[in-house]
Amino acid sequence: MGPRGKQGAVMVRPRIVVHGGAWDIPEDELDTHERGCRAAAEVGWKVLLDGGSAVDAVEAAVRVMEDDPTFDAGVGAFLNAVGEVELDAAIMDGATLAAGAVAALRHVRAPVSVARAVMERTQHVLLVGEGAALFAEAQGFEQCRTSDLLVGRELERWRAIQQQRGFDVRTVFSGQKSAPRGTVGAVAMDARGNLAAATSTGGTPNKMPGRVGDSPLIGAGTYADNNTAAISATGWGEGFIRLVVAKTICDLIEFGFPPEQAVEEVMRRLETRVGGSGGVIVLDRAGRMVIRYNTPRMARAWVDGQGEIHSAV
Repeated sequence: MGPRGKQGAVMVRPRIVVHGGAWDIPEDELDTHERGCRAAAEVGWKVLLDGGSAVDAVEAAVRVMEDDPTFDAGVGAFLNAVGEVELDAAIMDGATLAAGAVAALRHVRAPVSVARAVMERTQHVLLVGEGAALFAEAQGFEQCRTSDLLVGRELERWRAIQQQRGFDVRTVFSGQKSAPRGTVGAVAMDARGNLAAATSTGGTPNKMPGRVGDSPLIGAGTYADNNTAAISATGWGEGFIRLVVAKTICDLIEFGFPPEQAVEEVMRRLETRVGGSGGVIVLDRAGRMVIRYNTPRMARAWVDGQGEIHSAV
């Protein structure tokens, strides 16, 4: 049993895990992906050590990756079919099951923070498109141009894709093609034992305008419940939506599956039932971590039970 806090609650050792996407990350991008994930984990870990909540920690960690052009979130996000950047993000508090999300959000740098504002300042869970943009502006979030979020090589990639016939985004994740950057996410447990999860993405390359993946859909790409686990997913979102991956993992844990077995079962279904590609990071209510992916690589970082930060791709 850990030390007790001011109100007599048992304190636990905080934990945090982050990911920077699961796909065919090329050799020359490995270092930047690993460094970016490690930097995010370090920031989120500091929040936890300073007594911050799990929600504070996952928001802070994801914000680091949204500002890093290495990843497909915030700055560096993919362009859609008409050359615009549309961002999706979600955040969830496992203590209360409160959640907030935005989808197809344009001209804002920090979609995960807008998602948190939806959670804390409205009676809604999900705002999309123009409504999400109007809310962000009304709440004082920094506005920006598409060009402010655009990385030069993304424009080049978008132009190249326009010349391709039959472009299939699933090849990006399976290893048949390379398209640097991935969805980002974080899960954390704070000293009070509360769990939280957050995920942020620019979606898939050349997506249809208005397309929404699993990241901002509570239960598909993001979920947190103190009774089970916190989960953030990454990959080809359509498959994760069809299987409601994050909530399904939590349900299996609630039914008595060990977290590793729950994740293995859902990843098996993802591959065999819908041909899905991607990965998940999971932190259960006991602080046990699971990372699984069926893509060639997955960028991630985590803090172990001794407070040591690790990273890998």
